[in-house]
Amino acid sequence: MKERYRRFKEWEKQPHQVAPLSEEMHECATCGTHYKGNYCPRCGQSMKIGRYSFKNALLLFLDVWGIGNRGMFRSIRDLLLRPGYMIRDYLKGMQMAYFPPFKMYFLLFTLSLLIDSGLNIQGINRMEDKEEKVEAEATAKADDAEEKQTAAQIKKTVRKAGSSLTKEEKKQLAKKELNRIIDVSTEWIEQHASLALLISLLLFSCPLWLLFRHSPSLPDIRLSECFVAMVYISNMLLIYNIIPSLLCFSKDAENIYEILTMLLVIIPVKQLSGFSYWSTIWRVPLAAVSFFTIAMALFVAGAFLYAKIYVALI
Repeated sequence: MKERYRRFKEWEKQPHQVAPLSEEMHECATCGTHYKGNYCPRCGQSMKIGRYSFKNALLLFLDVWGIGNRGMFRSIRDLLLRPGYMIRDYLKGMQMAYFPPFKMYFLLFTLSLLIDSGLNIQGINRMEDKEEKVEAEATAKADDAEEKQTAAQIKKTVRKAGSSLTKEEKKQLAKKELNRIIDVSTEWIEQHASLALLISLLLFSCPLWLLFRHSPSLPDIRLSECFVAMVYISNMLLIYNIIPSLLCFSKDAENIYEILTMLLVIIPVKQLSGFSYWSTIWRVPLAAVSFFTIAMALFVAGAFLYAKIYVALI
């Protein structure tokens, strides 16, 4: 067991092995160039491309989704077994060996939606439960329609009378407008989860970069590289979180599973940075707390300022 573990640790740090060049002479079917190697030096077509077969057709269909691409399988494998080392290899220029992070991100999101819509072992449409929850929230909001209409009527009456709102009325309207902004923002986040997560990753990359920019493995890491690393780490979590949806875990079991998978973020960050586990463990939560504090402060300040300006213009 010790020997297997030692070989595994050596493999973790070993970069991708490129296939040896073919010594046979080939003629490119596209441009007619004669060459030795695996790809045509003139147009880049692979030597393996030949006449169509059912196998080729299937691989082309899978390649549309990134599944037929060997880089996708290699990327999934390495994100599960050596995530931080893989991300470091990618950032150092080994980009042809791995699937692009943003394309992989949206493909995994699409796959998770397909699984929730019924592509799981029980054929359960988990999207219906979410739709019922949204409908329940919409019904609750409809109950407040009369109150909102009353507020609008107050503004209309005041304007007709040529008078201004009292201080208490302005305070109530500002509160209602603030609640409306929160509801609209929450609804937008739920409808654009993938985009909202990307924006959050970009913001989270800022404090994380400040804490890891002088790491042993990447002492000159850039903010943009830190953002790409966070996208890859999110891809890793998406892969893990597809499992409970695919196997139809109960809601409580799924929540516990997601909390446990969040702890796995420490592993790729530690491998990528080269810090010890203890140094990584205090840096990641500190970056998370800084991100949530700044994000909430900016949101509350922006919403409150908008509500005050809205009431002032009445």
